[in-house]
Amino acid sequence: MLLTPSHASLAPSEWVRRWSHLAATGASVLDVACGSGRHMAWFAGRGHQVTGVDRAPEAVASAGAFGEAVQADIESGPWPFAGRHFDVVVVTNYLWRARLPDIVAAVAPGGLLLYETFAQGNETVGKPSRADFLLAPGELLAACAGLRVVAYEDGFLAAPERFVQRIAAARPSAGAGALPERYPLGPPGAS
Repeated sequence: MLLTPSHASLAPSEWVRRWSHLAATGASVLDVACGSGRHMAWFAGRGHQVTGVDRAPEAVASAGAFGEAVQADIESGPWPFAGRHFDVVVVTNYLWRARLPDIVAAVAPGGLLLYETFAQGNETVGKPSRADFLLAPGELLAACAGLRVVAYEDGFLAAPERFVQRIAAARPSAGAGALPERYPLGPPGAS
């Protein structure tokens, strides 16, 4: 898909905005299938070091304005971040099941995964409609089995109409002790 300048101005996902307060100050962020970089722009604007990956050269050229942008076909080529970890990994509107283990493994100890994509049922309201691109019930939870789920939703959203699964999940810190880590369920100052 050819991206136009208007794509760069798209607002970040409500889910990403809602849970981005869990990112530590100055956190490193990876945006998988970043497109023109709307989530890279969101996190860069909050003072984070951002990296994005996409296969489209036009997307990478646009996303590069916000941080490191890597052009790679992660569906047919190697994972370009083997051995690298990020404090936050963001994925929206993208599913390639063979990469789910790599995406989850890229979350650093103490880091966060923010993932939101289409789920089964979406074929009744629009695209994507192929089963290859729709999560089965509980599939995102299963993919995050080694992480602590902070929030999870699986259902229908009305505007625009779509079925989604979305998760905010954290990898325990390397030195996590007997007390559970505290993940605030709202932005700082909310009660």
